[in-house]
Amino acid sequence: MIGVAASDLQPPPYYSRQNSVFSQQLTVFCDFDGPIIDVSDRYYTTYKLGLADTQAAYKAEGIHLPIQMLSKQQFWQMKQDRVPDVEIAMRSGLHGEQIEFFLGRVIEIVNQPALLNLDKLQPGVRWALALLHSQGVRLVLVTLRCQLQATQILRYYGLTRLFSGIYGTCDRDAAYHNQAELKTQLLEKAIAEQSQLASHPLSAWMVGDTEADILAGQSLSIPTIALTCGIRSQFYLKQFQPTRFHSDLLSATHYLLESTKPSRIS
Repeated sequence: MIGVAASDLQPPPYYSRQNSVFSQQLTVFCDFDGPIIDVSDRYYTTYKLGLADTQAAYKAEGIHLPIQMLSKQQFWQMKQDRVPDVEIAMRSGLHGEQIEFFLGRVIEIVNQPALLNLDKLQPGVRWALALLHSQGVRLVLVTLRCQLQATQILRYYGLTRLFSGIYGTCDRDAAYHNQAELKTQLLEKAIAEQSQLASHPLSAWMVGDTEADILAGQSLSIPTIALTCGIRSQFYLKQFQPTRFHSDLLSATHYLLESTKPSRIS
């Protein structure tokens, strides 16, 4: 993992805080995995190790498994299109109890430190977060990732100071299961606490990359931005009808800052 210099977080001159007149009341509730962190290498490596462990376990019993390992592109496209893990296992050559063994191994190893180290910042994230912060936007992290993990990663990259609040779970497996109900509970807590801290009523958006983020925002009457750089494709997320789609956090940031500028009177 590569650290970040303080100079990398400086906003461009034309976005100086002194010239900001439009974002003081804007709050952006943002997911972690997907919008900020790229987990694709970790998930694919977990998949490969799970297959290898399954094959080794059966080989020890004298059973040869004709594994058909998917490429990363094939695997990630299936994850983005929400293909069930059971089907991914079947397409990889597993059947019956072999699938149960494989899925059990995936759950066991996906959050091991060696694999967590494969996570990395999405391109443009440092710039996007610094830009929002420089304009007085209240940034709040709402994630199903273990809160301690998320905080440690943000601290490592020098990004913790940009957030007004960090809301996560105590369950290291919650992010993998991605339950919309739990995400809604976290978002509701974040909204309640951030509303008490704000001097004005919240004008808020929820930014995420999964159906859990969209459903959570919708259930609490917050407009949603679905990012397609994470673990769900635009094709899959269309059915949940987010307010907007953007390719990544930086693209969403430019839209939010432009859309909240006051109308110019000629």
